[in-house]
Amino acid sequence: MPLSGIRVLDLTRIISGPFCSVLLADMGAEVIKIESPGEGDPVRRQGVVRDGLSWYFANYNRNKRSVTLDLYSPQGKQVLAELVRSCDVVVENFRPGIMEKLGLGPEPLRALRPDIVHCAINGFGATGPYRDRPAFDFVAQAMSGFMSLNGEADGPPLRAGPPVSDLVAGLHGALGIVAALLRRERTGQGESLNVSLLSSMINLLSFQASNYFASGELPPRHGNDHGIVAPYGLFETADGQVAIAPSNDMMYARLLQALDMPELADHPDYRTNALRMRNRLALREVVQARTRTQSTDYWIERCNRHGVPCGPVLDVRQVFDDPQVRDQQMAIDVPHPGHGEVRMLGFPIKFEQAPCRVRHPAPELGADTDAVLSEIGIGAARLAQLRQEGVI
Repeated sequence: MPLSGIRVLDLTRIISGPFCSVLLADMGAEVIKIESPGEGDPVRRQGVVRDGLSWYFANYNRNKRSVTLDLYSPQGKQVLAELVRSCDVVVENFRPGIMEKLGLGPEPLRALRPDIVHCAINGFGATGPYRDRPAFDFVAQAMSGFMSLNGEADGPPLRAGPPVSDLVAGLHGALGIVAALLRRERTGQGESLNVSLLSSMINLLSFQASNYFASGELPPRHGNDHGIVAPYGLFETADGQVAIAPSNDMMYARLLQALDMPELADHPDYRTNALRMRNRLALREVVQARTRTQSTDYWIERCNRHGVPCGPVLDVRQVFDDPQVRDQQMAIDVPHPGHGEVRMLGFPIKFEQAPCRVRHPAPELGADTDAVLSEIGIGAARLAQLRQEGVI
């Protein structure tokens, strides 16, 4: 597999860090998840829990090994240092400064393993006036400008439903780790990288940020319409809604063919995209008057036949019943000892030669403690002592 032979020490919990490390695990890395004795990752108790298993936790912690370890005890810190020596990557999502309290600041990490790749995921970054503030997804969505762009023009700012800032920070973290590993392969040098929820969300501002930089004008909210292209968005049909996304003049010409409205091509208010944006609301009503005459399925067939991007608005059940989603295996059933089959999300990256796969389900708390610690030379007597003292 792409990351076979890479060993990752995973000190993360909740979502941003576990999402980062599960991406690495799905591509073949050996991920050792460190959890607090008796409690573990809080997500073990969140979401729908069936037969004692959080399916939310199972989705983001497959292909990992669980080791329980009291990181704040002297013995725990010593074991942690021994684990670092055996790993290629350390990923954590503590607030800045916690790694130093654990005795694993940048210099101690490099002393333990000079070529270590260390990825820190946090709310606001390793420097700056907000570095010590706590943060979660909603706060990053709010402070990044992301929410100010979502919703209707006359409505309040809106957050995205899924925890987007956690997920995109995890994506950036995994990308940075893989890039650092490639650089290490070429130079022999380790790397330390920081990914914040706030910066990750700002990186998604796309053309809205570019337009602001160029004009100095705040981008308005457009609901489901597009900020720089018209017509574009969600249109009512005879039995529901259809999402139509003609992103340029060529696509607009195709849309007019699909709608059987060629007369709009030479309409003085709609000849160019600039004119269509200026008269966006009027054009929306013209198009919607036409789409209301037929069903959603009718317009999806017409638009696709003419090469216009379009689709229905699906709820989550409809998504996983969709034939394209089924073909792409974006829901998979994973046998989980003691819990039967657990359905979880599939793999969005489709490698041809070395595909992602579930090698083993999410571990029970501390299931791999003895095995992992034995692999780094901790013998049975010391394991017994560590367990007696509550360190593992």
